[in-house]
Order: sequence, then C-alpha cells, then structure tokens
Amino acid sequence: MNNKKIALFLIIGLLISAFFWFDIGSYFTLAFFKSQQDAIAIFYTNNPTQTMLIYFTIYVIVTGLSLPGAAIMTLAGGAIFGVVSGTIIVSFASTIGATLAFIASRYLLRDFIISKFGDKLTTIDEGIKKDGALYLFTLRLVPAFPFFVINMVMGLTALPTITFYIVSQVGMLAGTIVYVNAGTQIAQLDSLAGILSPELMGSFILLGIFPILAKKIVEWIKAKKVYANYPKPKTFDRNLIAIGGGSAGLVTTYIGAAVKAKVTLVEKHKMGGDCLNTGCVPSKALIRSAKFLSHAKRAKEFGFSSATVEFNFAEVMERVQRVIATVAPHDSIERYTELGVECLTGEARITSPYHVEVNGKTLTTKNIVIATGARPAIPPIEGIMDMDPHTSDTIWAIREQPKRLLVLGAGPIGCELTQTFARLGCETTQVLRGDRLMKKEDPEISQMVLDGFRREGINVLLEHKMEKFIKDGQEKILICTHKGNEIRIGFDLLLVASGRIPNVSGFGLEEIGVELDFDSTIKTDEYLRTNYPNIFACGDVAGPFQFTHTAAHQAWFASVNALFGRFKRFKVDYSVIPWATFTDPEVARVGLNQQEAEAQGIPHEITTYGIDDLDRAIADEEAHGVVKVLTVPGKDKILGVTIVGDHAGDIIAEYVAAMRHGFGMNKILGTIHIYPTLAEANKYAAGVWKKNHVSPKVMHWLEKFHTWSRN
Repeated sequence: MNNKKIALFLIIGLLISAFFWFDIGSYFTLAFFKSQQDAIAIFYTNNPTQTMLIYFTIYVIVTGLSLPGAAIMTLAGGAIFGVVSGTIIVSFASTIGATLAFIASRYLLRDFIISKFGDKLTTIDEGIKKDGALYLFTLRLVPAFPFFVINMVMGLTALPTITFYIVSQVGMLAGTIVYVNAGTQIAQLDSLAGILSPELMGSFILLGIFPILAKKIVEWIKAKKVYANYPKPKTFDRNLIAIGGGSAGLVTTYIGAAVKAKVTLVEKHKMGGDCLNTGCVPSKALIRSAKFLSHAKRAKEFGFSSATVEFNFAEVMERVQRVIATVAPHDSIERYTELGVECLTGEARITSPYHVEVNGKTLTTKNIVIATGARPAIPPIEGIMDMDPHTSDTIWAIREQPKRLLVLGAGPIGCELTQTFARLGCETTQVLRGDRLMKKEDPEISQMVLDGFRREGINVLLEHKMEKFIKDGQEKILICTHKGNEIRIGFDLLLVASGRIPNVSGFGLEEIGVELDFDSTIKTDEYLRTNYPNIFACGDVAGPFQFTHTAAHQAWFASVNALFGRFKRFKVDYSVIPWATFTDPEVARVGLNQQEAEAQGIPHEITTYGIDDLDRAIADEEAHGVVKVLTVPGKDKILGVTIVGDHAGDIIAEYVAAMRHGFGMNKILGTIHIYPTLAEANKYAAGVWKKNHVSPKVMHWLEKFHTWSRN
C-alpha cells in the first residue's frame, strides 16, 4: 500500500473514530431532532439554501464514511424539506455518499484483494459484468445486506463507477420516497393523539409493505429478463410436467393429481427410480439376507452349539429382484394412471420454460418439476475403467459370487455393501483416503462401525491414496500409497461407491440456461424454484440431501408452490431431517451431531446412554451401541441425536417427532414405553439427562426434609 493510500486510510479511520469518541451519534436520533425541530424550521425559513447545503453535506459525509444515522437523516429530510424537495436532496446526497464509499473501497482494497484472491475475484467479475447492474438494483431495492456493506463490497468488483451511481440512484429512489414521506408525518407528531392520525398510520403501513412490494418488483424484473426469449403460450396442455419417475417425481405428480390438476410424469427407464430399482429396496433386501447369515455364525451367542446355512449366491441375488418386483406395483404406471397421472415413457427434453418434448411430441405446461435424480460417480483414477467397475446401479446384476471384492468409498452406500458382501462370503477389502469411515458422523460413532467391520474380518484400509489400477496377467491390482509405502491390492471384482452426481445434462437445461450450484446440483431458492420461476427442482438433482424421504418431502413443496404459488408459497423446511446407515450396528441421525455443533460454534450439552445396559438389547444379544443426545445448555430442547445399535433407524423416530413438534427430554421421560423394547433406550437417555440436571441444592434440602419427616 503506497503512502497516498495509507494517508487516506488514516484520515477515514480518524474521522470514524472521532464520530464515536465524541458521541456524535447522539445527534442522529429522533429524540434530538424533535427537540431541535422548531429551531431547525426557523433557520430553514430564514436560510433555505444554506440549510439545504449543510444538510446535503452532512448526509454525504455520513454515507460516505458508512456511519450510522442515514435512516434518521432521511426521516429528518422529509420533516424539514417536505416530500418533493426532501426526496431530491436525499436521493442525490445518499447516492453521492454511497459512490464515494464505493470509490474509497476500490482505491484502498481492490488491489490487495486481487493479490490474495485473484482467481476467485475473476469469476465474480465475470458474473458482475453479466448481471452486476441487476444484482445491485435488487440489493438497493430489497437490501439483503446493509447499504454500507453493499457500497464496500461492490467497490471490490469490476463494476463501472457510472453504473454503480446510476443504478444506486434509481434503485434507492422508491425507498427514499417512502422514508421521506414518513418523515413528513413524524414532523406533525406533537401529541399522543397524533399517533393515530390517518396520515401517520398510512406512512407506517407504507414502510411495512414497501419491502414486500419491492421484492415483487424485483421478481417481476428478473422474470421479464429470463423469459425474454420465450413467448408464453395463451393456453397450456398441462398444469405440471414432472421429469423423472423416482420418489420426487412420483410424489409431485401424486399431489398434483390429488388436487385435480392435469399432470404428466415422464420417465425414460423404470418407474420408482433409483430407490426401487438400484438403491433402498434392493440394498435392504440383500442386507436382510446377509444378516440372517450373520446370526447363524453367532449361533453360540443364542444358546446353540452350531448352525450352518447352505445357500446359492445367485439365488440370494434373485431374491433381491423378487423383492423389487413385489414393491414395484406401488410405483407403477398402472397405479399412477389410476390416480389421475398421465405417465409417459420416453426421454423428455425441455425446449423452453413452457415446452417439453417427449417422443417427438411437444407438450405445453405452466410448470415443470425436474426430478431427474443422480447417478454413481466414478473417481478419475488411472486405469479404473479397464477394471469393469460396478456401482450401486449395476451390482445387482451379478450372479457369480466374487471371491475377492474391492470396495472404494466409505459413505453409507460403501459401508452397507462392504459388510453385506463380506457376510455373503466374499473376501472384502474396503479402501478409503480418509482416516475413518462415515466421516459425517462423530469420530467415536465411526469407530464403533469400524470395530464391528474388523470383528467380522473385513479388511478396512484407512488413509490409502489410490494411485492407479493395473492388470498383471489376469490379476487385477489397485496400487495405493500408505505412509510413503506402495501397497498392491489384488481383487476379482471392483465396486465403486464414491458418491453420486446429479443428472443435469442431456435434457435441455444447458440450452435454456437453468443455473447450477457450486456442487453441480440445480440451483434453487427457498421455494425450490430455479432461475425460471415456473421451473422447480427437487430430490437428488437439487440437493442438499440425497435421501428418498427428503426427495418426497421436497416434492410436496415443489408441487404446491408450482400449482398454488400465485396465492401462497411455502419455504422448504430442512430443520428436522433424519437418516440412517443400515450397517450392523445401524447408525441413525437427526439434527446436529457433536462435530457439527462444535464446528458451527453452537452451545450444547451431551447426554449419552449405553445400550449395553438395556434389558431388551441384552435379551437379543445386541447389547452394544449408544444413544447420544445434544441439548440446549440448561434446557431440555433437543438439538440433535445419534443412535448406534440394532434397529437404530426405528428407535430414532421418537426423537424426530420430538424435534419436529417441539417437545423435549422431559416429555420423553414422562412417556410410557413398553417393556422390554429397544425404544426404552430413549426413555433411559432422557433419565440420564434429568439426573444430570437435578440441582444439588434441591437434593440437599430434600434429604433434610425426609430426615425431619422420619423424626
């Protein structure tokens, strides 16, 4: 920073410091203005030009230095000069002051920011070049941040100064008029009766509804821009078209048909989506078969000398298909047709915000819901495609049991399938880059799962960097590095479970310019709208969670907002999202866990109850696991729960209900639970919480009371 910049920086710093040191802010209050109102009015009558110049100068200084007081000065401007003159003076003074702050920020800080974050700023500047004026206008009309923050941040971008000035002047004008008008009414207030005057009440009502009106104006401007190249049809064939026949698309169209809208569901492959065909249903079917085998191996724990199970791997895999076929009618074309949904099989292509092409035919629709789901990701490791990798989409087709199975990935899918195939007799190795399984869980929770895996003979390799795949003759080999050493892992079949990628390409989103988020999901607002207000997205393709139940949850909001949004819109609610990983032991979660609470700086207390103490768990030979509850310090309000143990995904339902409907640990403790059940763990955890919150003083006086009562 050169000397000129340092000098300017010091001057600005001294002026701001003086403002607070000498308590100049006390002069920028409504009480002070009212006390001086008569004197100011007399001075203005005798010296109108001088008064305007003094006021104008002070306003420019206040806004230019980003000092508090602009709001009261705007009200005072209306009181002193009236609506017309006050609006003109405030409009120019506020814009000039804001521009000075903008220029100062650019002069003092932009070079420094470029030197530190040049690559990121380049991307921001490209966006500002494209839509900077509209973005600034939106912030001016409906400020998401204080005006002084907008001035400083915009100064760090490449937005032209003249553009900043013009857009600021226009964008702030409506708000200026509203506040100046309110100031004229406050000036008339000289008694308590004046509070109820129609003029003053009207001004306050206008202040209240202005942000709503401004938001509507901004939405209208954005919509006008985004729809500019797409004429709106006079009539529509359908109220809604959903693309994708998984959980999100099914629920969307189910709700639409239930309220008698004309809705169409387009699916290019199989109804039911990933959950029915390649995800939840097949994996849980296979997990159940594998768990039966694990119980046979534990025969002595249940009082039997031994137990053996003869099985054919192919028949076990065929059972999975039988389960899918049994569940399939729930999601079938026949069922949804009976419900009133038009079901089309084929590839959909969005050609405009109002047109969807299916099998060569163009359909018109008022709303579109994108529910195209996600697909397995294949990591870019050298040679991986030469290994004929399987994913959670394709593993269900195998009928020959792999002798040596290699699994990449340590999330829910990777962990569930690793344990399942190991129990089915595969020599299983699980490789991951990180230092623990299931990194979203607390460390001790991850360790419980890891300990269980290793007891079952699963070879879990932590902190192994996957370098490349090779073939040595007929041998398939993964080469890793671990603590500087090369590790060679031979295998027969590769299963990749390294996450999922949203399906956002190939059906027209790129062509019409639907915006994507940083993680390649479709960017949506709190109502699940894309940058086109009549195009919605829900499910895996929208994030932020990739669960079937979350997709169904989102679908309600997407369908209702699409069909009735002109009257009332509903913000999607992610406050209580539960999930479970169906390993053995199961891991179920809702709300915050400890590592998230600590990372976010959220105060919390931790209560734990060991399931090894639970009668039913002991009787079932499943006496392991924990209930871990986070609560607000000193209160019984639940922030989050993690349960590890047999049927954890079922046990946690009580806590999900508690968080969703606002009851806490005291109510759980006061609820009768059937004995003996695993659900009693919730009551005992609440009992531990209560014991930890009993006042020692109260117990001391109770002891004295009972001693007295005995005598």
